[in-house]
Amino acid sequence: MSWPILSLILFSPIIGAAIITCMPERYERAIRLVAASSMWICSILSAIIFVGYDWQSGGVQFIEHIAWLPDAGASYSLGVDGISAPMVLLMAVVGLSGVYSSWRIDKRVKEYFILFLLLVAGVAGAFVARDLLLFLLFYEVVVIPMYILIVVWGSTKRVTKEYAGMKLVVYLLIGSGFMLAGVFMLYIGANPAGLRTFDMTELSRIGLSGQLSAEFQIVSFFLMMLGFATLASMWPFHYWSPDGHAGAPTAVSMVHAGLLKKLGAYGLIRVGLLMVPVGFKFWAPMMAAFGMMSVIYAAFICLKMTDLKYMVGFSSVSHMGYIVIGIATADVIGLNGAVANMFAHGIMTALFFSMIGHVYNTAHTRSIPELGGLAHQMPKAAVGFMIAGMASLGLPGLLSFVAEFTIFLGTFSTYPLVAVGAISGIILTALYVLRSLADVLFGPRLPQWDKLSDLKTPEMVPLVVLSLFLIGFGLFPSILMNVINSGIEPLTPLLAKIKTAATLWGGL
Repeated sequence: MSWPILSLILFSPIIGAAIITCMPERYERAIRLVAASSMWICSILSAIIFVGYDWQSGGVQFIEHIAWLPDAGASYSLGVDGISAPMVLLMAVVGLSGVYSSWRIDKRVKEYFILFLLLVAGVAGAFVARDLLLFLLFYEVVVIPMYILIVVWGSTKRVTKEYAGMKLVVYLLIGSGFMLAGVFMLYIGANPAGLRTFDMTELSRIGLSGQLSAEFQIVSFFLMMLGFATLASMWPFHYWSPDGHAGAPTAVSMVHAGLLKKLGAYGLIRVGLLMVPVGFKFWAPMMAAFGMMSVIYAAFICLKMTDLKYMVGFSSVSHMGYIVIGIATADVIGLNGAVANMFAHGIMTALFFSMIGHVYNTAHTRSIPELGGLAHQMPKAAVGFMIAGMASLGLPGLLSFVAEFTIFLGTFSTYPLVAVGAISGIILTALYVLRSLADVLFGPRLPQWDKLSDLKTPEMVPLVVLSLFLIGFGLFPSILMNVINSGIEPLTPLLAKIKTAATLWGGL
């Protein structure tokens, strides 16, 4: 295509935010419609990208390149491959659903939607950037609107939302500090002669060429891993995440779990694996072990949770552990499963938090013991809970099953002990998901909840859209997997090379 479709995707929410900025605050319905329209445009263009991506040819497509800071080797460079194209679609779908899940926001509506659209735009920019400096700028920009959205529109308990917002910012900024140190170490070390470049393709070529020593790559990746793994909520860097979920408004929880965590996992692949592969190989066994700990530890905590948001928040940490394990395999099958699970988990958690948000907005409680029999009063919301819950425990026919099954195939051949340990997470997930669904949705009708209303038309959009992706890609997984594999399969020579790299850890 000759027209800059990726720029249009990136700037759709930004233009929407700019239009809302010029609108009077009293036009609340018009503000909501502008936000929804901008995300519909973004979603349609993202679908065009996904469908139009030629997975048989593979490689980076829809390229846009404009010189930006030539002296520093930075440029406005956009493009997508088989890894980033599904992430762009995920961004648009979760962002669109988040707008409709925010339809009941009645406090400072104008400022809310401006910040929310800027948050989504930051995620979009990170996924389409092909310049490392541009990637870093968008990666960092998401923290600011996230913090404001939590402390202003978050939990009704003031201490909760302020604590959650500050904890989130502190953890992510500390992680980002280490990550930036690793990235700029790579930037300087990759060009000792003084030729500077932030081009991701060139940096990947330099990393693969052997120009960077093993010791250099080991240190650089470790610093990057601290930042990306913190955003991906990998154990033991996950403590900020459940509180962030509990304190955030519904749509921000959807973006937090559905997109921001995926941005951390995406960074481990795009920057870590592809630019410092020897360093990645060295630390991969530790990542796999920590991923297994995430799966088991967080799943056990879910068994004790009585707050719906905290339960799904810790469940998100557990499921991100599978993704980290899949990435750590440095295996074509494992990486395919990891990227597929990034998409599946993003959709699933967005649906979960959307339904929880509706229950909280109407019942004013998230306590599982206080709820019960809600399927009588809220049958539509109950359907959403059931689809998200079944996806969480990996029911065949939903996308999560295909993704997790693929991860385990790759992990058994690389880290068999980790695979055995992580499989226990499936059993624990089934226990806490089925228990919570039974306690919240089923049982006798409770008269005190007869006043609750079911999903209205705007709130049906997240249920319909997110469920269609979980079921559609679950029944026809090749639509998604073919695109992902076109981005992973070309890495086979790289993966074969780093499998022979020296490591002090050995297999687990």
